Amino acid sequence: MTSQEIRQKFFDFFQSKQHKIVESAPMVVKNDPTLMFTNAGMNQFKDYFLGNQQSPYPRIADTQKCLRVSGKHNDLEEVGHDTYHHTMFEMLGNWSFGDYFKTDAIDWAWEFLNKEIQLPAERMYATVFGGDASENLSRDDEAAGMWEKYLPLERILNGSKKDNFWEMGDTGPCGPCSEIHIDLRPDAERAKINGRDLVNKDHPQVIEIWNLVFIQFNRKADGQLEQLPARHVDTGMGFERLTMAVQGKTSNYDTDIFQPVIQEIARISHKKYGENLQVDIAMRVIADHLRAISFSIADGQIPSNNKAGYVIRRILRRAVRYGFTFLHLTTPFIHELVHILVKQMGSYFPELQAQQDLIKKVIREEEAAFLRTLESGIKRLDQIIKRNQTEQTEMIQGKEAFELYDTFGFPIDLTELIAKENSMKVALDDFTAEMEKQKSRSREAAAVETGDWVVLIPSGDELFIGYDQTEAPVKITRFRKVQTKGKQLYHLAFTQTPFYAESGGQVGDTGFIESVNERIEILNTVKENNLIIHLSEQLPANPTADFFAVINSENRMATARNHSATHLLHYALRKVVGNHVEQKGSLVDPERLRFDFSHFQKLSSDELAQIEKMVNQLIWANAAKDENRKVPVKEAMAMGAMALFGEKYGEEVRVIRFGDSVELCGGTHVEATGNIGIVKIIAESSIAAGIRRIEAVSGQGALNYYQSKATLVEEAENLFKNQQGLIKNIQVLMEDNQKLLKQMEEIKREKVKAIKQALRNSVEEIGDIRFICMQTELDAASMKDLSFQLKDEMSRLVLLLASAE
Repeated sequence: MTSQEIRQKFFDFFQSKQHKIVESAPMVVKNDPTLMFTNAGMNQFKDYFLGNQQSPYPRIADTQKCLRVSGKHNDLEEVGHDTYHHTMFEMLGNWSFGDYFKTDAIDWAWEFLNKEIQLPAERMYATVFGGDASENLSRDDEAAGMWEKYLPLERILNGSKKDNFWEMGDTGPCGPCSEIHIDLRPDAERAKINGRDLVNKDHPQVIEIWNLVFIQFNRKADGQLEQLPARHVDTGMGFERLTMAVQGKTSNYDTDIFQPVIQEIARISHKKYGENLQVDIAMRVIADHLRAISFSIADGQIPSNNKAGYVIRRILRRAVRYGFTFLHLTTPFIHELVHILVKQMGSYFPELQAQQDLIKKVIREEEAAFLRTLESGIKRLDQIIKRNQTEQTEMIQGKEAFELYDTFGFPIDLTELIAKENSMKVALDDFTAEMEKQKSRSREAAAVETGDWVVLIPSGDELFIGYDQTEAPVKITRFRKVQTKGKQLYHLAFTQTPFYAESGGQVGDTGFIESVNERIEILNTVKENNLIIHLSEQLPANPTADFFAVINSENRMATARNHSATHLLHYALRKVVGNHVEQKGSLVDPERLRFDFSHFQKLSSDELAQIEKMVNQLIWANAAKDENRKVPVKEAMAMGAMALFGEKYGEEVRVIRFGDSVELCGGTHVEATGNIGIVKIIAESSIAAGIRRIEAVSGQGALNYYQSKATLVEEAENLFKNQQGLIKNIQVLMEDNQKLLKQMEEIKREKVKAIKQALRNSVEEIGDIRFICMQTELDAASMKDLSFQLKDEMSRLVLLLASAE
């Protein structure tokens, strides 16, 4: 079976078991401050497990694109060096939310593996949680008993808490799990060593392929476990590993998932895969990293120097470096592989196909930039090596190696390689110490201590009423204390809320809640998955009291003007520049708007003028807001709504229409475009390859902008006595200035000539040395020029010049 056929068989099988097949969530996480990337199949379903939201379906199956390169789940250094770790990977999963539990999960896992895709039973093992006395948890005899239907006792193994007790994080839903492992070794090796002795021992051919997690506990902040009100199933099966097993390979990289890309790398580099270990590792690294980079860009995350963007840039630079060092590819090449990836995966992930041109452009620019950085790093390392050779030392200092890593992106192994070629070593202990200092600083900066939620009112979905109301009676349903960067905050959730939570580029609302006895300021409103959280520095003295919530209406209205203006700007850009323009990010707050979009060249002043004119004409047309809530996605698309890649939409969406501008949007907007007043574009720039940014102001912000410019012009006009027009006066001033500069240069040249002659006349002979000492009125540049002239004209000269200025 091809990999595409295996994936489809998984979907068909679980569809036959009444599972709803859902799309993968974006790999780049938008509304979860605890995660930058989706690193497990369960991430998009966290709210269902936490009880914050009710799942629309009791049974779900999907393939989830995941990325593991930072934090607890960090596979980056193993990638390419072994046969089964990846940065980006697909996680096949089936889910039960309070429906079936262990029996069905195990029965269906066995049926799919053994019957549907015919993996041999004699090569499979199951592990179950063996218990933990410190937690007062017994062995999972229930799961073990179920496995006895399919496997002999000697292939049902007890696992440790580390391997067989799954936890979402330090707190939250958790429970025992049962892993399915397969032994892919040749029969001769299996006869020598029993596979059961190699399970969970990191053997490359005795690997876990499916993990069945039985979520039945909640881990509290104090470490205690409590039973959940409903039990869930969360399974995850590595698609790449499954394909390896089905296709009879011993490496994920030998499957049809990776081989087309690897063979293209071999063609480009004129090297053969399978003959040299270092070359093979380099090709595997590049093939793996290509997927992580391409999917991230398709999901809207451009490489940058901050947060998620920095992680993607690191992955891309690692791929470039492996190509540079081991394949001797010194010009951009990774972008040439994108079309192979699109051919392989574009049918299941249409975002790759749709964003192909942008992905290629961004990767190529990043490659070129890093190759220039590598060149600078090599020059710096050459200087260090030459100095060491002069000083006859063989050790490159750890601080210098870390500077190369931190400033030039030089991995330590590349520094070691070049050092070795020059018979030198690197002080690795000192380098490691510098690295730990940096990690410690990062950990301290990012340290967050989060307490347990204190639940006052058990609730399901929190109701957002902010589209219709700016104030409302509320009760606090839950709260928790959060300590971050030495500052203490409280997170509050309400029964209903008029506060808009930061999302979709729009900032969160501020305001206050008030009871009979006190008033609590709300500093910001954010989302954690789909839970709306209100941030405050103060916890109410009586959290169970009745409160009245009031948002800052002035800020909300200013933000709404800017948000509606971004919709009109998007529409105008597509009309003036072309339909290839797509939104790639935005920031909307009370003061301004920022709109990022795909385009491959700078906008001309004429284009910007046309765009600004069209936006303001749309405003003056005073088109009313046409808002449709809970529209089926297909119906919304039929209406012409613009969907953004990298966003996860539900089956029902909100559609905002202003005239011909139609977009899917959850933000707040003006009632009619005339409420925006006017829009002024104040800047246009590039933020990444193929991504431009427009910054603008509207309403009061635009008025303030025009008033400040008018004041500036008035002040400039008042500087001139002749009121013949500001531009004419400035032109005359500049012309006069140029004439004066030329006259001054001529005077300076004559002055230097005279001083030069005076210097020549003041030469003192001291032995065979000519000595000149003089104080002048020349500036530093003129003295330097004069010194070089005299140096060229007179030998054995000591010259001391001092400026009187």
